[in-house]
Amino acid sequence: MAIRLNETALRHARSLVRDGDVVRDERDAWSEDAPTADEENAFIEREGWTEFRHWHLGIDDEADEETKEAYSFPYGDFRKVHRCGVISLESRAGQYDHDEIRDAANRLLSLIDEG
Repeated sequence: MAIRLNETALRHARSLVRDGDVVRDERDAWSEDAPTADEENAFIEREGWTEFRHWHLGIDDEADEETKEAYSFPYGDFRKVHRCGVISLESRAGQYDHDEIRDAANRLLSLIDEG
């Protein structure tokens, strides 16, 4: 497994934050706000894998790009960036030594908090 930073998703997240499409929620809210498997499946069915990819800061180039396995570190609910999601992914990325993703999440969090 070779997870790397998904630059396209990072640009998408920054754009959403700049446009005000962000939920400035608390750290522990992600367990309630994260999309369920059914919501993910409905989004993929409706929007496709390319759009699904835009909502994850981690991408595994060794996995089939049309499987959920290829994408990790979600940051939003397919409508808005969630501050709690960014905090959660920053923590998990650091825990598993995905420093590039952790650092990108940290910069994204700063952008959210500036607004």
